[in-house]
Amino acid sequence: MLDLLNSGLTSGLHGWGPQLLSGTAMTIAVALLSFLLGLAFGAAGAAAKLSDSLVLRGLAELYTTAVRGVPELLVIYLLFFGGSGMIMAVAGIFGYGGLIELNAFSIGVAAVGLISGAYSTEVIRGAVKSVPYGQIEAARACGMGRWRILRRVLVPQTLRFALPGLGNVWQLTLKDTALISVTALAEIMRVAHTAAGSTRQSFLFYSVAALLYLALTTVSTTAFQQAERYASRGVRRA
Repeated sequence: MLDLLNSGLTSGLHGWGPQLLSGTAMTIAVALLSFLLGLAFGAAGAAAKLSDSLVLRGLAELYTTAVRGVPELLVIYLLFFGGSGMIMAVAGIFGYGGLIELNAFSIGVAAVGLISGAYSTEVIRGAVKSVPYGQIEAARACGMGRWRILRRVLVPQTLRFALPGLGNVWQLTLKDTALISVTALAEIMRVAHTAAGSTRQSFLFYSVAALLYLALTTVSTTAFQQAERYASRGVRRA
């Protein structure tokens, strides 16, 4: 029975192993770039929400509320199917009437990064608010300027408080990459779907896809736990 199962598994995966590995690499690339883009959006959004400007706070609130309030798949559809038309409309204002097409990889990174940024905004904002204000006052009393306080006090402390939340955002970003399979980008889900349709072994290939995602999330969880321990190495625990 075990030999029969192994034989079926081998024959089912025959020819699709390299594509699955390639899809895994594509998933990691999209997730990593989207997460970094989301961190940039998140830092800007958190700075806007913590600013004294009513306009900036309003724009940041609109961004986080709108993106978190609609399905992630809808955001991808809006950018993938409507992005080219919107850019062409803007280009037309400046006299360009040619065809503009956006590739699936760029749209996938932009869409998932936009979603990731909305959640990162709240994580970073909460982390900044968690830094004791007395540390900022102590740094000023020592003669530190604004940029030195930012670099030596605020950023390290914010990172320590933000890492657990950012770990959750990374997991969300990693799983959201499955949604960009609708753009025909050959990531894990797209390859698994194509292989399942070609071989009629849906359970096998979707199970392999699930195991690949579990492997990625497990490694990611371990990496973030190590980063949290490193960031908290100088903190006394009760």
